Amino acid sequence: MAERKTLTSGRTRRAIKIGGLASQVGSSYLWASLRQLLQGKDRGRKFLYDAHIKNARRIVESSKQLRGAFMKLIQMLSMRADMLPGEALDILKLTQSNVPPMDYRMMSEQIKRELGAQPERLFASFEPVAFAAASLGQVHRARLKSGEEVAVKVQYPGVDKTVEQDLRNLKLLLQTFAALARDVMRQKIEMRKIYLELEERLKEELDYVIEAQNMAYFGRLLADDPEVVIPRVIKNLSSRRVLTMTYLDGYPLADVLAPGVDPALKTWLAKKYFALVWRQILEFGALHTDPHPGNYLVSWEPKLGILDFGSIRRFSEPTRRAQLKLALAIVEGDEVALGQALVSLGHLEPRQDRAPMVEVVRILFEPILVDRPYDPNEYDSVAKAREASELAFAHKLYQSPPHSVFMLRALIGLDGIMKQLGVVANYRAIFCSCVQRAAQVRGAKG
Repeated sequence: MAERKTLTSGRTRRAIKIGGLASQVGSSYLWASLRQLLQGKDRGRKFLYDAHIKNARRIVESSKQLRGAFMKLIQMLSMRADMLPGEALDILKLTQSNVPPMDYRMMSEQIKRELGAQPERLFASFEPVAFAAASLGQVHRARLKSGEEVAVKVQYPGVDKTVEQDLRNLKLLLQTFAALARDVMRQKIEMRKIYLELEERLKEELDYVIEAQNMAYFGRLLADDPEVVIPRVIKNLSSRRVLTMTYLDGYPLADVLAPGVDPALKTWLAKKYFALVWRQILEFGALHTDPHPGNYLVSWEPKLGILDFGSIRRFSEPTRRAQLKLALAIVEGDEVALGQALVSLGHLEPRQDRAPMVEVVRILFEPILVDRPYDPNEYDSVAKAREASELAFAHKLYQSPPHSVFMLRALIGLDGIMKQLGVVANYRAIFCSCVQRAAQVRGAKG
């Protein structure tokens, strides 16, 4: 695809494009459903499959043209196995890889506006061709006058305006996906929560000052782990729309997920990433909630590098303690304590029957209830999500506290990465180790 010179902008233009896409996707599924009724179940299934593939390709192509909020939405949807069939998700995951970079002159002017001078004056050297480009900005390699190698993340000029436009225009497409999840996946999707999550995340990700603070915070949290590396922010060359950080070298996580990679490296990565996610939840009370592979790399030592800190959620201390109590109850098989923790987390009312929600937890946490080597691909995420959803619907378990939206996103991402790695391991043992460490270091009292 040819290099994009400008960001597709203009409220009317973007509204027409997104509205037209939503209409195409909705009409396609409606037509496939009608043909399914007319042609019979077996032939109808093929029509529906074809619609998934065709629509996923339409969406990917549009996202690469529009970028901004729209691409961020598609990246989020590509990890929602409860909303879309696997065949469509595989295509949507293409939005997680690099997209063509934008014109260098635009990015150079953006740096001048933010930092007061052209990059050639600020850095000893600055590569005009970005080595990574995404929905909201792109990253250039550079060298400080001290000789240190750095990565410079530059936000696309005007992208903050397109985000506001897209947030107003995306509701129709979200309604289409919610209907698809209901009719095809048999999932009850709360569109408003997804919309609010997207809105909050995007507004945070547009402010690189917040990302710099998150990066420094995680650097302190993980300073005791020699197998995790976090970039260091170069403060005097950073602003709200430009973020300069030390350069990390290594292989993109997507490369390690591919077939044919050394099994020992995959095993190390699976165990490391699994433990890292649970350490964040149970010990730190701070969670990296954007787990797509483009945000990670693996060095040859090996070490796991985390590159993007635009979407971080910090939980209150009572919430962190309740999450640890929940984990302890899961490990110990204590259903009474489990029910109490679910009340503390806001999933249940104090007088509500706890048994159905305890069963939902058992369904969703099956991989860490099994004390044996476990293949992540044994766990059918879509079927289990449907089973849990039907149980929740039958017992009117509708409460979903705000912190659970971000937790769900991170855990869905974890499940996806574990499945791609395909490493057979005793994940219960790793989980138990994380719970024990968190209990010793931070405790669950209070």
